Amino acid sequence: MPERDEVTPFYRFAVVVSRPIVTKLYRIHVRGMEHIPASGGFVVAANHTSNLDPWPLGVALWPRQVHYMAKSELWKPGLRTVLRASGAFPVRRGEGDIEALNTAIDLCRSGRVMGMFPEGTRRYKGIHKKHQPRPHSGTARIALEAQVPLIPAAIRGMDRLMRLGPLRVLFGPPIPLDDLAALESHVAAREATARVWAEIQRLEAELDRESK
Repeated sequence: MPERDEVTPFYRFAVVVSRPIVTKLYRIHVRGMEHIPASGGFVVAANHTSNLDPWPLGVALWPRQVHYMAKSELWKPGLRTVLRASGAFPVRRGEGDIEALNTAIDLCRSGRVMGMFPEGTRRYKGIHKKHQPRPHSGTARIALEAQVPLIPAAIRGMDRLMRLGPLRVLFGPPIPLDDLAALESHVAAREATARVWAEIQRLEAELDRESK
């Protein structure tokens, strides 16, 4: 596991190379950085519309390295090396992967940043997708167990990359969690999930209003 604030060479290379592209070509605009902790671990939770959603989050939060769970199906020879160098680790979706949750908790406790998408899967996958995903409690469980801030975020523009932006990232204030400490863990996770999801939706709506 990487030490606190250590950035892997591949992650550094990817951000340094892509920042000019995101900044000039896609005109990324980031707001709410005042809500990001200056140090220590935390969980950032965002909406999910593209497999590339970690890209703008990683650029926005640089020089901190953001770690992600990547579905176990992606961990194939070759791609496995790239994922690991990017700070990702595998998760078996739909199976309550305790090992992946514990890895995320340990990362946050050691001062690292976890990027999470509570929906678990992309919101849009073509016209054949009938049901929109609902938020899962894993994101909140990580923040609660690690006792780190839970930061909501909204991303806009990732579904329009062919139109060259603009990309927008908006961070909100940390979700209040202290009052949940006395509750049973599953109850606390359910309430924290409801809070962060409501805030993500509020941030998305704010970005939508600004684009009109």
